[in-house]
Amino acid sequence: MTAIRQMTYQPVGRGAAAVETMTFGRLRELNDGGTQRADFHVLAIVDAGHGAVTVDFSLHPLRERSAVWVAPGAVHRWDDIAGVAGHVVLFVSTAPVTHTTRELVASPDVMAQWNIPEVDWPLVDAARNHLLLEACAPPADTATELPEILLSALIARLQPPHGEASSMNPTFRLFRSSVEAHFREHHDAGHYARALGYAPRTLSRAVQQATGRTAKAYIVDRIVLEAKRLLAHERLTAAGCASALGFPDASNFSVFFRRVTGMRPGTWQTTVAGE
Repeated sequence: MTAIRQMTYQPVGRGAAAVETMTFGRLRELNDGGTQRADFHVLAIVDAGHGAVTVDFSLHPLRERSAVWVAPGAVHRWDDIAGVAGHVVLFVSTAPVTHTTRELVASPDVMAQWNIPEVDWPLVDAARNHLLLEACAPPADTATELPEILLSALIARLQPPHGEASSMNPTFRLFRSSVEAHFREHHDAGHYARALGYAPRTLSRAVQQATGRTAKAYIVDRIVLEAKRLLAHERLTAAGCASALGFPDASNFSVFFRRVTGMRPGTWQTTVAGE
C-alpha cells in the first residue's frame, strides 16, 4: 500500500501491515488524477476543506467532518482535493478484530460518503488520533494487535451507514454473498435459489424486501457494475469483458450492456474517459 496509484499491498516490517495511514497531503503527492482500484479498504476522514471523490461513477462531495469509505474492488478517483485536510486509513478486510466490525467491513453496501454528526465528532476524532499515534510508533519486537484494535474502535465510532435498509435479512445476506462470489459464472436467479436451498419465490421475496428489486435485477446490476469497472479502469474491450464476466462472446455482452445502460460498451467507455 506504499504506492496508492499502483494499489499494491506491500509487506511492512514483520509480515504484512494490516493497517496503514496517510495524510491528504501525502495522498496528493501520490495521486495522478486517474482512477484507482484497490484490493483493500480506503477510509478517509476530512477535517477541513472541500473537494470530491468519485466512487463507482457517482460523485460525492468532501467537506469538513465528512467520511469516505471505498470498498475493495470499487473504482474511485480523487477530484479537486488541493485544499482538503484530513487522513486516509488503508486496511485489509481481516484487520478489524471485533465480530461486529468484521461483519460491517464484509458488507458490500456501506455507503461511500456520509457526514459525521457534530455530536459524534469528538469521539471519532479521538479514535482516529489514537490510531494515528499507534501507527506511527516504532515497530515492536513482538507482534501487536493495537492498530487493528484501534481501527475497530474507529469503525465502531464512525457507524458507517448502509445502502440496503434491510440487509440484516439472513436470506438476502446469503444471496448477496453468493452473488458476490459467483456472478461472473452464474447470471440466473434460479442457480442461486438451488445453491442456497430456497424456493425461487422465497428467494425473490427476500431480495425484494431488502432492496426493492427482483433477484434477477440484483444480479444484473452487479454484472453491469463490474462491467463498468472493467471498462473504465482496466480499459477492457467488449470481448475482454465478455470473457471476464461469463458471456459467450463480445456481441452477446454488448447486447446485454446496451439493453441495461442504453449505451454500447465502447461509447460508455469513451464517455467516462472524457469526464
